[in-house]
Amino acid sequence: RITQTSSTILIAMLLNSLVGIVLFVTILWFKQGATGFGELVASVRWWTLIPGLLGSFFVFASISGYQNVGAATTIAVLVASQLIGGLALDIARSHGVTLRAMVGPAFGALLLVIGAWLIAKRQF
Repeated sequence: RITQTSSTILIAMLLNSLVGIVLFVTILWFKQGATGFGELVASVRWWTLIPGLLGSFFVFASISGYQNVGAATTIAVLVASQLIGGLALDIARSHGVTLRAMVGPAFGALLLVIGAWLIAKRQF
């Protein structure tokens, strides 16, 4: 509903991020106190920000998709694309895995992509 009443999708994205930040800051404070924040600052590297950027893109894609193509199509396409990306990373990092071992996961990914296509193809 926020995206319907605001002028930009960024409002919904910022509210989403603010809720998460407040929640996790509160949890960190109660679990570890000030030392938790010191550890947080010491842990920051440029590459540690990449998951946050990917998460922001995921939220953007979700909200945009819900508005434009509906929830079922959005979720189907996002899940299928995440699975394909994860499978590609697993293949790249697993040296020496036999082709036979990859048949099952590849077939499962293919079925998921076909399912996402069938959901996205439906006519209202």
